[in-house]
Formats: sequence, structure tokens, C-alpha cells
Amino acid sequence: MTKPIVALVGRPNVGKSTLFNRLVGERLAVVHEHPGTTRDRLVNETEWNGVAFDLVDTGGFDPFADDTLDAEYLPQIRAQAEQAIMEAEVVIFLVDGKSGVSPIDHEIADILRREQVPILLVVNKIDSAARRDRNPEFYELGLGDPIPISALHGRGTGDMLDRLTELMDRPPEPVEEDDGIKIAIVGRPNVGKSSLLNRLLGEERVIVSPHPGTTRDAIDTHLTYEDVTITLIDTAGIRRRGRIKPGVEKYSALRALKAIGRADVSLLLMDGAEGITAQDAHIAGMILDKMKSVLLLVNKWDIVPDEIRDMQAYGENVRATLKFLNFVPVLFISALEGDGVDQVLPVALQIQEERLRRIPTSRLNEVLLEAQAAHAPPSKAGKRLRIYFAAQVQTDPPTFLFHVNDPELMHFSYARFLENRIREEYSYVGTPLRLSFRKRS
Repeated sequence: MTKPIVALVGRPNVGKSTLFNRLVGERLAVVHEHPGTTRDRLVNETEWNGVAFDLVDTGGFDPFADDTLDAEYLPQIRAQAEQAIMEAEVVIFLVDGKSGVSPIDHEIADILRREQVPILLVVNKIDSAARRDRNPEFYELGLGDPIPISALHGRGTGDMLDRLTELMDRPPEPVEEDDGIKIAIVGRPNVGKSSLLNRLLGEERVIVSPHPGTTRDAIDTHLTYEDVTITLIDTAGIRRRGRIKPGVEKYSALRALKAIGRADVSLLLMDGAEGITAQDAHIAGMILDKMKSVLLLVNKWDIVPDEIRDMQAYGENVRATLKFLNFVPVLFISALEGDGVDQVLPVALQIQEERLRRIPTSRLNEVLLEAQAAHAPPSKAGKRLRIYFAAQVQTDPPTFLFHVNDPELMHFSYARFLENRIREEYSYVGTPLRLSFRKRS
């Protein structure tokens, strides 16, 4: 099940990034007193009292010109608030207890009051008794009891999180989920995702445009391939940090992240003519963070220059650049011309089969004994790691639990060695493996 999404919404410089960092326990968001520092949206998993959720930090907009409300900014403000409502289960509306209620607070509140999503009105920067006395003025926003906090010092955040989890503790709306395989098409803008979807379907089901950013929503399309029910999820392109524009486009990346979370297999498209970029690696990392299977597709192979048009050399370069994807197959296609597209679904289905593979416990332990005979486990301060027993405790994703004498002795390089030995026996092509180490009681 996907975790609830909680969006932080508010005008610039009210402390959204400071609160975000406070709640996730890390300095992930850039914090600066200059308004508008957050240019990209950050998403991070956090939890309170056992309730896990994805927290989304959003950039604010400066609606003022000469200290008056500038109408040209209102469409951007409205777009951000409305998109937050569409994507989130709960919205935290953060306001500034130091400066008080502003016209833009009223503008956002007007949007929020008309919607059904639960709203938590939080007054930040309440660092003194004098500021706490100003708390009642925020009732004029019409969004219920304001919760006073200090994101900088952590005051009141526990009460706020208690209220937040109460709002999330409601029965989810029924969703009709199909039993078929879900395949997400992801990648940077303008790499040919919609063209690939149309080619796979054999018809023009989504708009294709040479201008990046045409697809804003994650679009589900159902088809049957060799008696297998498949849901194809087309998504908006994910831009690199600092390049996401305010408003609707920013939330397209969030939809893509949600699509990756929903999918079994992600088709990661790259532009063969442009080559591998840092953003391609970033998207691949997001897929692996979700422990999802992946198939790399080098698109636009028909326009790749002749001097680099060598599949073997190009594939080796891909694997050298994306070393953490050495278990992922690479296909070279042209979504526009149709070259190689007939291989995409068969390989994706093969990857899904591998994702559901279960290794017999006896054979798994034989593989581990052979691995330890070939390469002895590491030791530290004269104490050697001992692996007593291992079992595959889960598929989707494949998860292996190792019972050892001391998990602290397991070096990451030896864990990678064990994973490689498992893959030599059972390839798990395109699928990440999760190895967990537990001290034997």
C-alpha cells in the first residue's frame, strides 16, 4: 500500500523547509531567510507513533510587488495550492506567527476551504508569549483551531503531529485495483515516453508533443498481451533539481514518484542521442529506493550519430556510468519508428517473473556455504562474522534474511559479494534484492 502524502503549503518564508527538516530529522531542504529558496519540491518518508507518511516540501511564491498583491502571481499560487490538494491526503497550511495574517494567506485559505481534503492550520515562529497572544487572529482564515509551533526550536511539533495522525486515521476510499502487472514509463522530459506508450498500444491514446512537459498526469492504460493483463502508467518527465517550474509542473514529478511506487516494473527511458545524464541516474536511484524492478530503454536510437552507434559499446558505457544497475537489461529502441519496441513487453514480463521468484531455503544455504568457502566472511578486532542460516522471507521485492552472530561485522562489500553470488545462481534480472542481517538470539 502507498503511504499517505502530506503536503506543506504556504507563502514564502513562513518556515516550510525548516519544518520539513525538523519532521524528517535531516537537513534535506535548503533553508535561507531569503524568500523563495526552495526551488524544487522535496519528498521524504517520515513517521509519528508508528504512522508512516510521505512529507512533501513545496516552494512558495512571492505574490507581492511594491507591498501590494500582484494579480499576475495569483494563477501560480492557485495552481500550487490546488495541485497540493489533489495529490495529498492531508495539507499542512503553514502561516507566519511573527508577521501575522497576510492577503496571500487569505487567498490560499479561500482555495483550501472549498475542498474536502483535511487541512491542518499551523502557526509557525511562535517563539515567545507575546507571539502566542497573536495566535487567535488566525481564526479569521476559517480553517479551524490554529496550532502554534516553533519549527526552529521544535516547540509544539509533537502536538501538531498528534493532530496530523488523527486526520490520517480514517478509512481509505475504496479503489478498484486490478490484478494485472503495472508498468510505469518514466524518464526525463521529452525522451519519448508518450511516443512509446502510443507505439505499445498501436494507437494514439495520449498527446505526443516535441515540447517537453506535455504530460502532466500519470495516465493508466490497460491492455492484454499474450493473455496477461497489463496496466501501463505514463508519467510526466522528471526534471533535475532547480529546473522544475512553480505550479502544476512541480507536482508532475510527485505524480511520477507515485507512479513508480504503484508499479511493479518501471521502464526508464533515456535519450540515446543526448547520452546518459545525471538526471537519468537520479531517476534510477528513485526507482531503486522504492525497491522496484527496472528496464533501461535507450530511445531515439534511429537518430544516434554513426560514430557512437554501436550497441555493445554504448551498453558498456551505460553500465559503467550506472554501476548500481549492473543487473538491469538494456534495450535500444526507436519509439517513433517502432524499432525494438516489440522486445519491451516480453522483457518487462520476464523481469516481473524474476521479481516473484522464490529460492528454496536449502538451495539458498548451499549457495551461501559455497560463497563463504570461496571468500571468507570479514572480521573486525579479531571477531569474525558467522552466517548461521538464511531464508528468503518475501518476494516482490525479493528479501533475504540472514541470521548472523553480529550484524555489525557485515561489511557492505561482503553483502554485495553475497548478492552477486545469489544472482549467479538465480539472476533476478532487472530486480533489486534486499538483504537483511539479524543477530541470532
